[in-house]
Formats: sequence, structure tokens, C-alpha cells
Amino acid sequence: MRVTRSSALLGLALAAGASLVAALAIGSVHLPAGDLVAALSGTSAPGADIVLGLRAPRALSGFAVGATLALSGALLQGLLRNPLADPYILGISGGAAVAALAALAAGVGAAWVQGAAMLGALMTLALLFLLARRSLYSIDMTGAGQAAGSVLLTGVMLASLAAALMSLMLTLAPDGRLRSMMFWLLGDLSGSTDLLPALFALSLAGVLLVVGLADARSLNLMLRGDLQAYTQGVRVDVTRRRLVLVAAVATACAVTLGGAVGFVGFVAPHLVRMLIGNDQRALLPASMLLGGTLVVVADTIARTAFAPLQLPVGVLTALIGAPVFLWFLGRR
Repeated sequence: MRVTRSSALLGLALAAGASLVAALAIGSVHLPAGDLVAALSGTSAPGADIVLGLRAPRALSGFAVGATLALSGALLQGLLRNPLADPYILGISGGAAVAALAALAAGVGAAWVQGAAMLGALMTLALLFLLARRSLYSIDMTGAGQAAGSVLLTGVMLASLAAALMSLMLTLAPDGRLRSMMFWLLGDLSGSTDLLPALFALSLAGVLLVVGLADARSLNLMLRGDLQAYTQGVRVDVTRRRLVLVAAVATACAVTLGGAVGFVGFVAPHLVRMLIGNDQRALLPASMLLGGTLVVVADTIARTAFAPLQLPVGVLTALIGAPVFLWFLGRR
């Protein structure tokens, strides 16, 4: 089923807005619509602390996590011309997770954990560029497929190494800190209680989208083959490096903010592609809207379905996303 791009973008934008409103309104404490509007307008009202201090930062953080993961997934699937490409395939999230788990094992605060995750992601990105420099800086169009495969293989090896280190750390972790470490690995937004990181992540997501859209036409041509893109004036090596960097930074942002939330970066671009096709100029923003909506909905369910017990949002994204994806696939 295909719909027009403008209709799809409008529908996804409305769904994103509805999911954010629902995230603000739904919780263990019921808030009337009037109190919710008053809290959002800055008026002192019952429940204002709940809305602005808890629900709003968490909802915006969830949307930023989903949007950046979806952007990363869409870019990697196009760059590598591999439908199985995922934001975690480059090992960036693995490096962030190793550093974050080390911080959690040391018993430091949430801000230090987020800082460690960002540092681990950036260090892994630097290692990726070092190990895959021949592929990322290649201008040999005849070996373009091998170059993309080399980047993919390097990322898989880095991710495998990170998984081994995480298993070792979990085995050696103190029992008192094992639960928080496991929740972070499964994706956890319970620590997102500050608006500033959420707003920064949303701003960064907007900047990354602008950069991605600037190369959207080039990526459309590269989907037909690097040689054909090169003959039409695309600087394939420069474009590849830039978009790999955008995907890696987007993944690092998501992992730093919400932990290892899986599945979203894989399924959101696929679902959008089924609706509107593979034109990157529409696919990138539409994927971000859908990815953000998916995480916000999943997190709202995760914190309310079994309240006061909260579930890891990464578990819910898989439970919601997998059936939806299979349903769309069956209708094709």
C-alpha cells in the first residue's frame, strides 16, 4: 500500500503529536485536561510538577531516542544497500554500553553514566574510522560493494567485541547493581527527568536530519550503484564518510539518552519504505517521525501497564514493533 508523501508525512506528524500528548496525560496519577493545559502553559496548577518535571522530559527524550535511531537505520540501510542494516551494526552502541556499564558498576550518578556512554560511543566511532579507513576513504568505484561490506564487517566485529566485554562485566558486577545495569541494556528512560538533555537531543536530531537531507539526492543515486552515482557528479567517498558519521552520532545520542533501545532503527525505515517508497528526501523525516512515535508509545505503556512497576522500554519496542512489521509485510 502506497500513499502520497505529503499525506504520509502529515499523518505521521499528527501521530507523533498525539503520542506526546498521550504521554503527558497518561500515568499513575490522573490529570484532568484542564490541569494538563494549565501546566503546559506555565500556570501553577495541580500536577504541574508531574507534567513538567517527569512526563515531559521523559516523553521528549523518548521521541529523540526513536527519531535518531530511525534516522541512523535509514541512512545505514541506504549506504550499505543492506535491508538488515541497523544502528547497532557499526558497534557504536556497543562501545557506549560498555562505558555506561562500567560507570554503573562504579556506582556513579546518572549524569556520569550518560557522559561515559557518549565518550564510549565517540571512542568506538574513532576506532571504526581507523580500522575501516581504506573503505571509508576509498575512491575506487569498482570496489564500492566491497568497501560497504568492509565497513559492515568492521562494525559487526566491534559489536561482537563489545558484547563480549559486556558479558564479562555483567558476570563480575556486584549483585546490588546488576538490575540497573540490565535495565540500561534493555533500554530505560526512567532517568530522563531533565528537560535540557531532551531538548539538546531533539536539536541535535534536527541538525543531523538537515545534514542527511542535504545528501539525500546523492544517496538516492548511490542506491543504484556507486559507479553510476560517481558518473553523475556525486563525490561518493566524501558522502559515504559524512553519512556514516551522521548515523554514528545519531546512534550515540540515542544510546546516551535512553540506553540500548533496539529494533526501532531497523523496523521504522522498513515500514515507511512500504508506505511511500525509497526516496530518501521523504524517507528520512518520515522514519524519524515514526521512530519517535514508536518509542513514546512504548514508553507510555512501559511505565503505566504494570504501575508502579516499570518495564524496560526496549522490551516494549520489540513487542510492539515486531507484530506491526509482520502485519505490514503480510499485506504486501
